[in-house]
Parts: sequence; structure tokens; C-alpha cells
Amino acid sequence: MNNLANNGNTANSSPSIIHLENIRKNYFMGSQVLEVLKGISLDIFKNEYVALMGPSGSGKSTLMNIIGCLDTPTAGRYILNGNDVSEMKDNELAEIRNKQIGFVFQQFNLLPRLTALENVALPLIYAGYSKKQRNEKAMHVLSLVNLTDRSHHKPNELSGGQSQRVAIARALVNDPAIILADEPTGNLDTKTSYEIMDIFGKIHEAGNTVVIVTHEEDISQRTKRIIRLRDGMIETDKQNLKPALV
Repeated sequence: MNNLANNGNTANSSPSIIHLENIRKNYFMGSQVLEVLKGISLDIFKNEYVALMGPSGSGKSTLMNIIGCLDTPTAGRYILNGNDVSEMKDNELAEIRNKQIGFVFQQFNLLPRLTALENVALPLIYAGYSKKQRNEKAMHVLSLVNLTDRSHHKPNELSGGQSQRVAIARALVNDPAIILADEPTGNLDTKTSYEIMDIFGKIHEAGNTVVIVTHEEDISQRTKRIIRLRDGMIETDKQNLKPALV
């Protein structure tokens, strides 16, 4: 386990995969300025399993969007896997997202007219794979989430847990270094939530860096490091020495 101190200060000798320096994010509404992130400095290392927690309005989803290159900071520096992405243009950010990050969302975001297999294979179209290659890779990651038997079902034929597993498979299909999950269990019952967290645990064990935004304490306790935000700042950043078992 990485030997991390609070707020990104670390004795870990390996380079961080996510490095944030004094990240600020403001939103402008007329003459008013809304400060959402107020100077976040943070390091996350390869193969860490991290929960971002905090009450509504704490800035955790905004921070997740910046980490995922879905949004850019107002100020500060962000190094992602050695690349300074703080001031990249939209097309450059899109390329970074497609190659290095897999996203999982609370609402699943599956296309209703496509089968599970087609939904999972979708990112590979933009990556230039042939149809045969796309289907082979999609079936492989569906097997990792135990869903090959539902590969030809459409989202309305799947349960919530099955839909989230399809979304996880889609996030994995491009072999990203980082998996970002925003409230991935928010629409699921407790039993299904724990099953989904079990999958994230296996993804982490396979070598991925996993970052989960959650407001659920029992979900955060299944990760290995818990960063709590409040009012746009890091309140605490601690290793979870005894992660709960699913």
C-alpha cells in the first residue's frame, strides 16, 4: 500500500498518475463569482483505489470532472500520467479521455437502441478497430463482469445492476489506466451496490487506478483511501487500513 500523507504529501517514490497543484474552479453568473474548488492539491498514484467524499456542494463532482478532463480548472496545474492537461484544447482533452480514462456514471448512459455488446464496443469505433476486433474486445470485457449471457439484450431488458455492469465493461474496453466512477451505486439497492463494488475491487486488483465519487459511507469503506471534501477544499485525506469486505 502506498505510504501517503494527507493532502497529497507523499513519501511514495513513484510518479503520481494524477497530480493536482492548487486547482481552483470558479463559475461566473453575471457579476457574481461562485468558487467551487478553492485550491486543491492532490496526488493519486498508479493502482490506488480512492473514494472522493463530501456533502452536496462540497465540490467532489466538479473535482471528478476536472480529473476526467470533462472540465478545465480556472487556475492551477493538472498533470495526468505525465501530460500537463491544464490548458489543453477540447480536441486534445478528448483524445486524452478516450485513451487514458474510463468513465462510469450513476445513470449508466447506455444507448437504448443498442445491445449490451454494441454499447460496450462503441468507444472502439472511434479508436479505429474493425467490427470483428470490436466484438471480440467487447465480449472479453463483458466476460470480466459476468455478463456474456446478456450480451445481445438491450438496456430495457437488463436490471439496474446488469446495466451498470455493461457501463463498467464499456469503461474498460479501451484498456484505460484510470477508471472514474461518479456515484456508480446511487441508483442501486444495497445488495447490487456491493456486487458492483466487488467488481471495482477486482478491477483495482488487476492493476487499474480507480477513483469513485460517493456520498455513501459504506461504499467508501470498500476503497483503500478516502479523501473528504468540504466547501471546495480537502478536509481529510487518509488511508483506509481495513477496507470492508463485500
